[in-house]
Amino acid sequence: MTTGLLAYLLIPLFTAVLIPFAARTRHRLAGVLANVTLLAGLINVSLTLFNPANLASAFSGLAENGFALLMIFVIYLVALCVTFFSSYFIGNDSTVNRVPYYSLILTSVSAMCGIVTTGDFFTLYIFVEVLAVTSFALITSDDGAKGLEGAIKYFLLTFPASLFIIFGIAFLMLTAGTFSFESLKVIIASGLPVGGVVFAVSLILLGFLIKSGVVPFHTWTPDAYEGAYAPVSAYLAGIVTKVSGVYAVIRISMILRLFEIKAYHTAEVLMFLGMLSIVVGALAALRQNEFKRMLAFSSISQVGYIILAAGMGTPLALLGAVFHLVNHATFKTVLFLNSASLEKSAGTSDMNKLGGMEHSMPWTSWTSIVALLSTAGVPPLSGFWSKLIIIIALWDGGAKIYAVTALLFSVVTLAYFMVMQRKVFFGKPTEASRNAREVRPAMLVPVVGMCLLIAALGAFFPYIYAYLVEAIAARTIL
Repeated sequence: MTTGLLAYLLIPLFTAVLIPFAARTRHRLAGVLANVTLLAGLINVSLTLFNPANLASAFSGLAENGFALLMIFVIYLVALCVTFFSSYFIGNDSTVNRVPYYSLILTSVSAMCGIVTTGDFFTLYIFVEVLAVTSFALITSDDGAKGLEGAIKYFLLTFPASLFIIFGIAFLMLTAGTFSFESLKVIIASGLPVGGVVFAVSLILLGFLIKSGVVPFHTWTPDAYEGAYAPVSAYLAGIVTKVSGVYAVIRISMILRLFEIKAYHTAEVLMFLGMLSIVVGALAALRQNEFKRMLAFSSISQVGYIILAAGMGTPLALLGAVFHLVNHATFKTVLFLNSASLEKSAGTSDMNKLGGMEHSMPWTSWTSIVALLSTAGVPPLSGFWSKLIIIIALWDGGAKIYAVTALLFSVVTLAYFMVMQRKVFFGKPTEASRNAREVRPAMLVPVVGMCLLIAALGAFFPYIYAYLVEAIAARTIL
């Protein structure tokens, strides 16, 4: 962990500790402190990423770890959107205690920054477990029965994942004598027999696949997303489960150097599970009537693209996986925040009880369209480019069946989102939609901002690709 990136971990942790004291009598101050902390961090990391000197040099002069810096940007961005949205979503709701709510979010931000900046498996595991505890608490933020059920399922079904990870770490220490990512890359690249190392890392990988919610380890995901407090669902789907699981899968793929066929059995399993998640998640999403549950299965499907690319493991595939991870954070945050707005305004997220919401909630409708088109990979939005990179990498790598299937299920993704849009926004007005009103402008700021970012990432893709190549591939993958 570099000293320059350590502040992104420590400052939100300091604010999380400060909030219970500073906001003991003025609870709304908790939201102010959280928003200011995250906004300051986001501005700082943005200035580093988009420094004119870095743009002019195509990011070749960037001093920090490019992958970690990009992930910190996404973590702070999604967290800020959720805390800002929550400040107005909570309103006068007495069932949500603002002080622990914002403290938990900031603690989870600190844990996620620790995950993406650490350089060894043991420290990674510690931060992942801290994130798991805070996620468990956040799911039950509104004390509802569904939230409690989702939290219990999250705990029970991800607990075995922690066991696999810790057993893998122990076996790794016995076989390699180190937890360090860089040391393991040297051992694997040395050409020496690495069967024990691959087995240990594969156990760790299995644990993170469970935490990622890929098929067949996905059963906790829809219940946790549906049962969680509405803004927390956006937080979990947008970034938490991606950092606690998917990020680690990408890092392990980089370490095992799958593109050099050092662990081809592991690669085959990853690719199969990725494709299985794409197919099962998309088909299950087609059958859902509850908005958040449909988005949960959609998340499983989109994570499948990332896992599939990580399994292919070529430099191009890994770049596609990283970019799709970033894109997933943007479009899923928009869709889940919009589901929260629908729930607050119409009193339900049952798509059969909604209809014609476009007239009463036009901004929510059109931001949903932008996000769903990006999810489906429609040009020129950002999701198109990440999916295109993944499909090209699969085709070039000889996995043509996987490439064709990934392309076809992008069409299925568009199909189930069109069904959702028709039911919720374009359908015949219902009693719920007639009584609904657009949420206050402040709650629209995060989703409109995210939609602008989705469009910008697509429009300025050459700069994004230069960053992926120079700051990530050249330093982390190759």
